[in-house]
Amino acid sequence: MHPDQFTLINSVDNEVFQRSVKELRYHADVLDLLGVPGSAKIQIHVGGVYGDKKKSIQRFIQRYEKIDTSIKERLVIENDDKQYTLQDCYTIHKETGIPIVFDFFHHELNNSGEKLCKAFEIFTKTWDRKDGIPMVDYSHQKRGRLPGTHTETINLSRFKTFLDATKPFDFDIMLEIKDKEKSALMAVEIASQDNRFKKIHAHASN
Repeated sequence: MHPDQFTLINSVDNEVFQRSVKELRYHADVLDLLGVPGSAKIQIHVGGVYGDKKKSIQRFIQRYEKIDTSIKERLVIENDDKQYTLQDCYTIHKETGIPIVFDFFHHELNNSGEKLCKAFEIFTKTWDRKDGIPMVDYSHQKRGRLPGTHTETINLSRFKTFLDATKPFDFDIMLEIKDKEKSALMAVEIASQDNRFKKIHAHASN
């Protein structure tokens, strides 16, 4: 689940924080009522910078400690395209244990110089067994549009290159492509040639 951009744990406004906790509690309650395990996650961004990234990161960490355990068990953070890099998220993880969802497109736009394989080494280690399989958001730039604009249709050549570059790692992929099912079906066709996909399919058939 992915609450909207107004869910801000590290807001300088305490009322915004309190409303954000209510929003997160709602999402956690829905997942609890569905009876799904803790591997069903609630994904958020770190939040705003508010003129001081270090203080904003510390504020996130301090606020996180005040959140209900039922929310903590499901909460994950993702790197974004302008403010918080994978390394920033990892700083938060080291203090809180919160897993990181790796956004591939955001990492292309905003990073600390890590190559893709190194980025995967970092984020996959933030997931414990109880958290399930590490998750990746995948998209790429739409040609001729402002940086950060998601593509309309998946570029299959780029997607195959991405899969080839990440072969040492096992992860789930969430496509953030505008034409949705159309690209998803094409992506599955490419992924079906990957041994990691074949292993999951064989397990599901047994």
